[in-house]
Amino acid sequence: MTAITVVAFLCTLVAGFCLRTLNLRHLKANGATVPPEFEGAVEPETLRRAVAYTIDQSRFGLVESLFDNGLLLLFLFGGVMAAYDRWIGSLTGSPVLAGVLFFLVLTLVQTLLGIPFGLYETFRLENRYGFNAMTPGLWFSDLAKSTMVSAVLTGLLVFGAFALIAWRPSAWWLWVWGFFAVVSLFLMYLSPVLIEPMFHRFEPVREEGLEAEIKAMAEKAGLSVSRVMQVDASRRSRHSNAYFTGIGRVKRIVLYDTLIRQMTHREILAVLAHEIGHWKKGHIRNRLIMTQLGALATAWLAWRLTAWDGLPGIIGLADASLAARFVILGFLGSIVSFPLTPFSSWLSRRHEREADRFATQITGDPEALASALVKLSTENLANLHPHPLYAAFYYSHPPVVERVRALRAMAATPRTLH
Repeated sequence: MTAITVVAFLCTLVAGFCLRTLNLRHLKANGATVPPEFEGAVEPETLRRAVAYTIDQSRFGLVESLFDNGLLLLFLFGGVMAAYDRWIGSLTGSPVLAGVLFFLVLTLVQTLLGIPFGLYETFRLENRYGFNAMTPGLWFSDLAKSTMVSAVLTGLLVFGAFALIAWRPSAWWLWVWGFFAVVSLFLMYLSPVLIEPMFHRFEPVREEGLEAEIKAMAEKAGLSVSRVMQVDASRRSRHSNAYFTGIGRVKRIVLYDTLIRQMTHREILAVLAHEIGHWKKGHIRNRLIMTQLGALATAWLAWRLTAWDGLPGIIGLADASLAARFVILGFLGSIVSFPLTPFSSWLSRRHEREADRFATQITGDPEALASALVKLSTENLANLHPHPLYAAFYYSHPPVVERVRALRAMAATPRTLH
């Protein structure tokens, strides 16, 4: 059983490596060609840098993945987890406290091991292409705050889950699922007003007339937005974006200050109309429902499998604590979920196309969103030539060239907007 598990995991790694290689070969063969949709908007030098950036990112991601997965295999199959599990058990006789310590220490070690990769990515890779704006002091400050937030949330979630398991061992799966669902909902309210301001400075949009235009468009779409904010993203990166955050009364639109500088009002409104489309089309609600249903099924399955005596044997152990059994299940879940990745990606791309169509309907201006996407892709050095199979497997958004082409087809046939 152990050999089968290792082989299955290695197969997922090899499949991912093959897809990555296929994508890079396709990019090297076609990367010098400017797509018709980008003619006049992207210079050959910019295209060359975009190709180099994609290749460097992919190589860096491969090295990081090999390191992480090598450590994972060593931890699970090299006797490290068994020794770690025994050590944690020797520190306390409380199953609840043992569970909290198990995951807290593991999370801290993962954070420490990830520091060299984070430093390289930020101060070498992103610097090389002019994206990084962080100082080492700010980077380590963010790391300290994110580690603290992660430790607090991990400790609370694990403590709550293990306390419920001890309280209702015969039906803990339903209680734990309910606890996680409530905490997730609470965090959606809490994050915009407590967690996000720990890392960024938010302020009302200062661009004259832009906030009024955004609110007018949101009202036209039937969406009530409490605040339109801009965030000082340029302190950390020159990448640009915009997003919705929070729910209910704390729901707000957030614009990167880099986005405001790069785009016209028409283009900003088109980008936000796309995000509004996700709300109006029910994508966010449906994704939350699907996530919770999946979490419910996962909790029930975990309840059944953690009680199975044969679970530790899958990785060659005679026995394992409950916390270790959860780690084993997470490992098995990564194997099982890998073949499902294309379906999740397809569903996400379908939602993105629907949001694009909604944006053209609410603004009546498909070209504004098309030009915004061209600018976003050019400024962020996006890959304009992904391999179709790689994109089908991993891409949560349709390739940008396809999106621009579809939007300009809408602009050429106004009747599709009605």
